[in-house]
Amino acid sequence: MPLDIPSPTAPQLTASPAAVSAALTTTQVRVTSGFHGARIVLYGAVFDPTTRPSDVVVIVRGPEQPIRIARKTKVAGVWVNSRPVVFRGAPGFYMTASTRPLDQIAGFGTLRRLGAGIDHLAINAPFEERIETRYGVRDVVVSRLGGDYLDWRRAVVRLKETAGLYDADDRGVAFVDKGLFKAEIDLPTDAPIGTYQAEIILFQDGQPVSRKVRPLTVEKAGVERTLYLFAHRSPWLYGLVSMALALGAGWAASVTFRRN
Repeated sequence: MPLDIPSPTAPQLTASPAAVSAALTTTQVRVTSGFHGARIVLYGAVFDPTTRPSDVVVIVRGPEQPIRIARKTKVAGVWVNSRPVVFRGAPGFYMTASTRPLDQIAGFGTLRRLGAGIDHLAINAPFEERIETRYGVRDVVVSRLGGDYLDWRRAVVRLKETAGLYDADDRGVAFVDKGLFKAEIDLPTDAPIGTYQAEIILFQDGQPVSRKVRPLTVEKAGVERTLYLFAHRSPWLYGLVSMALALGAGWAASVTFRRN
């Protein structure tokens, strides 16, 4: 009587999770007196054994720069500046590029947690805040700006957008081939000096499933770099030298005009 011998079970193959990878055409931008901005291309690829739809979001953040703004108020018929408000947490440069509008890629909570999008930047004015106890609830954060807080925040964003330092392109990431994509990063003339971070996030079904970070450095070059480093490493000495040069130039000019 023949025996039924079970065939060996075939190994179960589990699909690898989707992943994203990307690289910048350059990771260092050198700023000289003739610098008029730069364009950097980001190339990347999506690796996914499945056929699930994918979205890619690219977020480029520059070094943080405190922003001081004031509001024009009319006092006794004269327009004067109000007490300045200092906002912190605002990157000096911020750009998002995506395959489609961000609100179509992920929900509000996910975008807020990732800081993806100008509306989700953690910009605040800490010096205007205080902690109170209200209705029996302790540690309630209250802003002196009150209901005008959003107007102040919009003013910060508007100033950055006008200078070309904040931008959002909901069609800025384009798939050039199956799984291959590219995006362009335009740095304006006034791009701040420092270390930037290019963050590439792969979304599927409204959730981030893979993330890569690539550094980008914007630095002074030549004589500008020497002066920049001198001013930041020895500010007092830089100030004294600048004052001495100004006094010397003034004295030389006065002597020249006196002779004429």
